[in-house]
Amino acid sequence: MRKNEPASLELIVFDIGGTIVDHGCMAPVSAFVRAFQALGIQISIEQARGPMGLAKLDHIRELFKLSSTTQQWQERHNRDWNEEDVSATYTRFLPLQTQIAKEHTDVISGFSECWSHLRKAGISIGLTTGYPRDIARPILAALNQAGFDSDADVCADEVPAGRPEPFMIQRIMEECKITNPQAVVKVGDTVPDMQAARNAHTWAIGITETGSEFGLTKEALTALSPTERITRHDVAAAKLRAAGAHIIIKSLLELPLLISQDTFRH
Repeated sequence: MRKNEPASLELIVFDIGGTIVDHGCMAPVSAFVRAFQALGIQISIEQARGPMGLAKLDHIRELFKLSSTTQQWQERHNRDWNEEDVSATYTRFLPLQTQIAKEHTDVISGFSECWSHLRKAGISIGLTTGYPRDIARPILAALNQAGFDSDADVCADEVPAGRPEPFMIQRIMEECKITNPQAVVKVGDTVPDMQAARNAHTWAIGITETGSEFGLTKEALTALSPTERITRHDVAAAKLRAAGAHIIIKSLLELPLLISQDTFRH
């Protein structure tokens, strides 16, 4: 390739929860709420969603940092929480999250069409997730059984640091033998997804309606009024753009057209 010549698209890296499975990214939220309830600490669904996209250990640490969590912990234990408490909570969280994640492996509408389009176009497919490998394993197995076998997948516990660091994307690129980040698109539904893409110098596509920023099941999304749906999209889109998204889509059904239009050569 000559210097400054636009790159052809070679690889798309998908986030997993809220992007290709688990509409609304419901599984992690439920597990976080229940894990803290077991400690006698109440956190809201909105609070549980706040750090979404981080590696799960980092996510739990951020939930401990909430003022309401800190206060409840001090009231119950007469001391401040520490890293041992974060690690112990993470250890208890893992089997709970594994079980809940197994119940949320249905593929989100539009992914099958995207997959077929990418395979026909000869574009490699990578998967990344904030889940550790033990939790991701049954999800990936379900995807494989359904015919979605990626070229590479990387979990947050397999790199020096999870999102917003670029390491998972870079590991996927390495495994797919792709060196030009401008030939890579990262698709995700969270702020750390967009930040990781920018840190890896790849394209960043933010997805709204199926992701964590909407936080709705498919049925709840369908029940929204047109006005409320547009308003929620605009709020989610603004947040993802502020985090670095080059392009915003509502669902994966929009992605094949972007690829066909050669959007990523401009």
